[in-house]
Amino acid sequence: MPTPPFTPPVVRSIDMMRPMAWLVLAWRDMVRAGWASVAHGLVLAMLGAAIVAVAHQRFWLLAGALSGFLVVAPVLATSLYALSRALERKETADWSVVFKTWLNWQHSHFNKWGNDYWCMVQFGALLALAATGWVVTSAALITLLAPVPIHTPLDFVHHVVLAQDSWLFELWLALGGVLAAPLFASSVVSMPLLLDRRISLLQAVLTSWRTVLANPVPMAFWAALIMGFTLLGLGSLLLGLIPVIPMLGHASWHAYRDLVDASALPAREAYSEPYAPRDKR
Repeated sequence: MPTPPFTPPVVRSIDMMRPMAWLVLAWRDMVRAGWASVAHGLVLAMLGAAIVAVAHQRFWLLAGALSGFLVVAPVLATSLYALSRALERKETADWSVVFKTWLNWQHSHFNKWGNDYWCMVQFGALLALAATGWVVTSAALITLLAPVPIHTPLDFVHHVVLAQDSWLFELWLALGGVLAAPLFASSVVSMPLLLDRRISLLQAVLTSWRTVLANPVPMAFWAALIMGFTLLGLGSLLLGLIPVIPMLGHASWHAYRDLVDASALPAREAYSEPYAPRDKR
């Protein structure tokens, strides 16, 4: 039986300030999902604390490890997307949704060897590889070019951030931006799309890029909001990550639903009835 032709998802255009509405919807989802949502932030904050505990005397490693940890956040937030999807379908959004997302998602695949089965795993592996590359690059850059050994955050501030006649901090930020920009474009809607619909990894990433290219200003604003809230979470001794992580995860689901109409594609879960596409708001 011939394979039906692939119908690319429709990419919508949005207003610049639309990302603010995603944050409002995210807070509503957090309240309705309760601890099943907030626990994601708690777990990731604890993982961040573990990174700090291991690398607190090696700031060159700490800076790269924390930023690399955030690179894989779209994958770690998969069950947050599932909670928002359940709420959108007017289903119960509780711990069973979280467990089903991480443990039972393979039940919807009859072919365990097909590329479709491994697409989310592949995407997570690619992000993890990118995060590892950034950790190595960041560590090498600061270790080789810093005028003195960098062991603590104060060392980093004095000898890198505030150093006179040195472009090390600017170079470090530029390299981070070079990595972050394509990663953001590749992942802004990829994971929610992979969770929601049967689509290959390449098709999902291309859809994510089409979304960014169709909405460059709103997506730049959304990226700035993500960065701002993330820095706020990190700067509050990681305690701010407890609400920030679930908020950004839920907001990313609403970003996907506003930006992409994938209703022409088959639903990812074979045991769930596909829902009608949401009207453009």
